[in-house]
Amino acid sequence: MRTFFLTLLATLAVSSVHGQLNAQDKALPRSSPESQGISSTGILEFVDAATNQITSLHSFMLVRHGQVVTEAWWEPESAIKPHVLWSLSKSFTSTAVGLAVAEGKLSIDDPVLKFFPDQAPTEPSAHLKAMRVRDLLTMSTGHQDEVNLRNEKDWTRAFLAQSVPHKPGTHFKYNTPATYMQSAIVQKVTGQTVLDYLKPRLFEPLGIESPKWDSSPEGISLGGYGLFLRTEDIAKFGQLYLQKGQWQGKQLVPAEWIEQATSKQVSNGSDPSRDWDQGYGFQFWRCRHDAYRGDGRDGQFCIVLPKLDAVIAITANTGDMQAELNVVWDKLLPAFSDKPLAENPAGVAKLKESIAKLKATK
Repeated sequence: MRTFFLTLLATLAVSSVHGQLNAQDKALPRSSPESQGISSTGILEFVDAATNQITSLHSFMLVRHGQVVTEAWWEPESAIKPHVLWSLSKSFTSTAVGLAVAEGKLSIDDPVLKFFPDQAPTEPSAHLKAMRVRDLLTMSTGHQDEVNLRNEKDWTRAFLAQSVPHKPGTHFKYNTPATYMQSAIVQKVTGQTVLDYLKPRLFEPLGIESPKWDSSPEGISLGGYGLFLRTEDIAKFGQLYLQKGQWQGKQLVPAEWIEQATSKQVSNGSDPSRDWDQGYGFQFWRCRHDAYRGDGRDGQFCIVLPKLDAVIAITANTGDMQAELNVVWDKLLPAFSDKPLAENPAGVAKLKESIAKLKATK
């Protein structure tokens, strides 16, 4: 009996070590800011400015050349705490659409009504008949107003019953129910919710553990919002896109899809100073500085900067998302260099000391 218990304890100890190693394997590698060509002093200026100017940041992670160089949480937020993504969820839903397209389950030029013959209006309008999956992806469904689904029992039927006054593809209108329809379509053609469909194809390969996604009354992942992930999960997603869909030697998402999804597909304004006027892709926004992002209400960001080989993940609870991005552009970008910098132990220590004192104001 004593031998049995000793063997059991040894097995548990080995399993614990393996579990720790597996967790480490799934994490992004870490290194100093200067080794990746970023000034720790410059990062500190950004953290201080963001803390003082934005009410309120919750977390921040900066990845360059695939290495996490800074990570910060404003208490009571933490590295292990999932955060609501709001509309940043949309970028994950469009990824599911891209994977389903790659598997031959649908085309972005398929008409939306093709998937819901039993929930379509008795006499659908010409514009509704013309609406394609592509129009859902680009927020150009032809709607003038966004249908309120929260009081509906059948969200799909309510979406299809909404008036479509504009020709699909000609009128950009931010439309969260359009993302819900993408989720509904993926579930139709795969037999799985977007959450379950993405688990083996995206979440598990990236080491994203226990993702949570709220569902509609029909049992369909909300698509346009409702996903909860950790800050590092957001950073991993951005890094996957930065790497054109490759992850640890495997092509998880087709590079062609990523190119389409993150390119300007439709125009949404002309103000060069606004990051919401730079064009829209497939559930991704174009940004200034040749960047693109997934974003969500209250300041949830996954910012990808291909020219700088960098990803920025931020969670927040702010009413001024443009101001949040302005601090990134004005304070953080100047900290970047084309080459590695001399190590700055004092600067790194001061940055860590400042981060350790961060507290969220709301």
